[in-house]
Amino acid sequence: MRQLTALDAQFLSVESATTATHVAGVAILDPSTSPSGALTREALLALLRERLHLAPPLRMRLADVPFGLDRPYWLDDPDVDLDAHVHETTLPAPGGERELAAYVAGVHARRLDRARPLWEAHLVHGVEGGRCALYIKVHHCAIDGVSGSEILTALLDPSPQPRRVEAPPAPPAPASPQVPGLLAMLAGAITRSIVQPVEALCSLARTAADLDVIPVVAALPDARLVAQAARALAGDARPLPETPPLVAPRTPFNGPISGEREVAFGSVPLAEVRRVARAFGMGPNDVVMTLCASALRRWLLAHDALPDRPLVAAVPVALRSRPSAGAGGPSPDAADGRVGNRISAMITPLATDVASPGERLAAVRSALAAAKRRFAVSHRTWLDDVCAMVPSAFAALATPVVFRLAGVAGAGVNLIVSNVPGPRLPLYLCGARMLAYHPLSVVTDATGGISITCASYDGRLDFGVVACPSRLPDVRSMIGHLREAMDELLALLDDSPDDPAPHGDAPLAPPREEHEPRQRRAPAISSATASGSM
Repeated sequence: MRQLTALDAQFLSVESATTATHVAGVAILDPSTSPSGALTREALLALLRERLHLAPPLRMRLADVPFGLDRPYWLDDPDVDLDAHVHETTLPAPGGERELAAYVAGVHARRLDRARPLWEAHLVHGVEGGRCALYIKVHHCAIDGVSGSEILTALLDPSPQPRRVEAPPAPPAPASPQVPGLLAMLAGAITRSIVQPVEALCSLARTAADLDVIPVVAALPDARLVAQAARALAGDARPLPETPPLVAPRTPFNGPISGEREVAFGSVPLAEVRRVARAFGMGPNDVVMTLCASALRRWLLAHDALPDRPLVAAVPVALRSRPSAGAGGPSPDAADGRVGNRISAMITPLATDVASPGERLAAVRSALAAAKRRFAVSHRTWLDDVCAMVPSAFAALATPVVFRLAGVAGAGVNLIVSNVPGPRLPLYLCGARMLAYHPLSVVTDATGGISITCASYDGRLDFGVVACPSRLPDVRSMIGHLREAMDELLALLDDSPDDPAPHGDAPLAPPREEHEPRQRRAPAISSATASGSM
């Protein structure tokens, strides 16, 4: 048993009638490769019972401190009622991507039940082409991008034949009750309230050293000078690398959001991304960020809403150890049963104000390189430190209000763009081959009514876009714009028959560089969209 960190607890506090803070993924599956030719709920339940010990976040539940005086605790729940977490449905005909997205959007909009372990799985039948889908969502207070990938990997196999998984050792008899008593919880809350001002001051000192790269406050006058002075006082005299301005412009998808959600799915061949990266001597993540920048620019132009300043994106960066290669290889963090987040964030402009595709690609690369240099000398815990400055009893009440006011007053960032590591080889669930995996993230009042997440898998880059329809009503068009952006970059190579050698610019947060076979271009990007209400 352990207590949630300030950052983990903040993901709980952010939730409101219009905001849900779970992350999710949609796996598209081909059941014809399974021994029975089908994927059933019973088979999925059996798999979960066998491997639940490999995915600690799926068996942990919250124990709240009375009156919300302190952060909750994580409790291991060895008797998870899987029947209450695993659902099954069949799409209405024709079972196309629109119908799938409609179902996913409705489920993604609903908050999780905090009385149980914070996850749900939905097995969806009737997907056209004889396919099915698995949607899994887990609360963001329990996982980040890397640990979320580990959960999926724990359930998947490298071949249609499920691998053998050793049963967990019998747990030792607890010497004392796992759940802390009322008096113990209150005593801990009182102790924390006494030391919290000191912890807040320490967090403030660390945060001041990165004042020039924190959303909103980075726009304050002399933020960079304050950051440099704070570092000098801490004994760090290194000059701060230059960073571009981080003032987010106002856009239609920034402002108060509703409880409804729309989702869209799409994919591009990873070989195309790598080809562009090689040709221009950059990392694949530079290309991915340029795709997002170009798609956003196209959407804003279509709605006569393109600002004259570049959009500003928050890019989550994993601080967690990488998982082992192959299916079922947990990281050291997963192996010892820890849950929660080990992430930071880089803030970077997206060059949406640059009209030329080639110049936009170069501008995005330059901005990312500057953000990486700055991140390398930053206190990577600034996200935790900001959360730690708010007393626990105050955070649960104040955070939704603060986020709402931030949406009304102006954006700190325009959106979140995330690139999630994924395996290079095909994987199987209960024998059914996973054809694609589309990650889905969070939208809030303060971070924008759209989030774009992508994952590399088996030679593809699979996108998942989540939006609030009151801020961005036609999210499906964003998938089309991503395909157009990819075509735009490929067109730049038409006059360059020989691609230059790869350049040593490492990607930001995606998986390690991997050799991928070259593929023929897909004729079009697949897409889907729908809405749901919380």
